Amino acid sequence: MPTKKSKTPVVLEQTTDQENAVQAAVKAVVEAPTPVPTTASASPIVVEGPQPVVSGPVMRKKELIDLVVERSGMKKKDAKPIVEATLAILGEALAEARELNLQPLGKVKVRREKLMPNGRVLVTKIRQSNAAEGADNDADDASDMPDAAE
Repeated sequence: MPTKKSKTPVVLEQTTDQENAVQAAVKAVVEAPTPVPTTASASPIVVEGPQPVVSGPVMRKKELIDLVVERSGMKKKDAKPIVEATLAILGEALAEARELNLQPLGKVKVRREKLMPNGRVLVTKIRQSNAAEGADNDADDASDMPDAAE
């Protein structure tokens, strides 16, 4: 007949010597020097992690219109409807998750979308070329953007 096993947990007590040995082992591992590679061809590797993005001041529509007026030389009453129509078209394109290639602004892709009670959150990726400012590049970029590591 099989014996019935007890379900009472077994409590192991450590002696002071055992506790001291465990603490010494942990201390030795924490304070151990990093091993140096022994091969002559080994060199340190610099790993670049994600860089923090520091946001600048927010640009509002009024400031955008003022800057367009200043740069274009148009009258404000003429530039304002054009800027507002442009923003509406860009907003509609993003709502449709369309990819935008608008140089020098850059190439914009919608990565993720989350519906919220008060609107939608679009996670986008914008890739700007390193070309000089003012260079007008309307040609489509044949190379596709690499996917973000997530």
